[in-house]
Amino acid sequence: MPNREAHEAAMRRALAIAEQGPADDPNPRVGCVILDAEGRPVAEGWHRGSGTPHAEVEALGRLSPEQRDRIGELTAVVTLEPCNHTGRTGPCAVALAETGIGAVVYALDDPGEVSGGGADALRAAGVAVTGGVLAEEARELIAPWLARQDHLTDPSPGRTRDAASEAEKSASLQARRPHVTVKWAQTLDGRAAAADGSSQWITGVDARGDVHRRRAEADAILVGTGTLLADDPALTARAETGGLLVPAEQQPVPVVLGRRPIPSGARILEHPALAARGLAEPIRLTGDDLAADLAELHERGIRRLFVEGGPAVASSLIAAGLVDEVLIYLAPALLGGPRLALGDIGVADMSGIRRLRILHLAQLGADLLVKAALEPAAVPPAPAAPGASATPTTPTTAEKEH
Repeated sequence: MPNREAHEAAMRRALAIAEQGPADDPNPRVGCVILDAEGRPVAEGWHRGSGTPHAEVEALGRLSPEQRDRIGELTAVVTLEPCNHTGRTGPCAVALAETGIGAVVYALDDPGEVSGGGADALRAAGVAVTGGVLAEEARELIAPWLARQDHLTDPSPGRTRDAASEAEKSASLQARRPHVTVKWAQTLDGRAAAADGSSQWITGVDARGDVHRRRAEADAILVGTGTLLADDPALTARAETGGLLVPAEQQPVPVVLGRRPIPSGARILEHPALAARGLAEPIRLTGDDLAADLAELHERGIRRLFVEGGPAVASSLIAAGLVDEVLIYLAPALLGGPRLALGDIGVADMSGIRRLRILHLAQLGADLLVKAALEPAAVPPAPAAPGASATPTTPTTAEKEH
């Protein structure tokens, strides 16, 4: 049977082809690669959207008759635990077991109460199962889908949900928030702007093109009023066509954090997503309670939030423990001065340092991109009481920016 090295190579291929599936589909993006006894890929498939065959079934359908005759020697490598329920399609765990496949390797457990359990079903059918292969990479792939699942924390054993305390209910509701990506560009000495506040352009065209692609993948893009007033950003996603940058087909809805009014001539008021969604202006959030603000976005259908709010907003969201990943674009340049890319994030000493888990590194022209997930804080922020601010009582950088 294939070894761990072959499993990981196949899993990377499965993750790559899974990205061809729709990002905003009710179902997760999943890829499957089937290996022969020597570890060579013989078939592959990915999920193309709700109602279509799942990745495992598509891959099985691409096996040759000769390979089907030797199905017991084959290994299916899947980015998500094969599902164990019947929806618009049948359970993949059953489909794999019924073919007589020899082994299944998967990355991430299915979190669904109904759809999960496929690994156990396969083992019960005599299939060799291995989980957890490149799990973090798979989690990154389907992070927006995971954020859409709305799983509420169950009450303590022996208690009914009606008997759960208001604090528990509030905490569960606050857990419903978009997947939050915070982006910033900086010089190697950590500056996001020159001493006079100017910041265009720290990075080059390749890095800016990457930002536009990632904007188009988000449901919404957030900026603080300080950055809005200082830079008058358009916040559109643009794509290159014939050497020209034109509005991308998919546009994130603009969100403004802060109480100060939007100037009547601001470019954000012409954002194409407003007319497309029937909005008169960008979504407005006060910033008084960041957790509640994100919960409101979730209620409005925002599942993936891209934050370009400047150092004040980025710092406050990180300090509040509300950031899933950061995108840091590093320019090989120095500015010096006071304009840091990140401000106070609530770390008083080394015991509170916020560690990052690097997910991806890339060179974009002369610049570097660091994509990283925030590890849980050593002392997580205490949940705010209902109606109270999620940020400290002293003014935060986000509050000052307003």
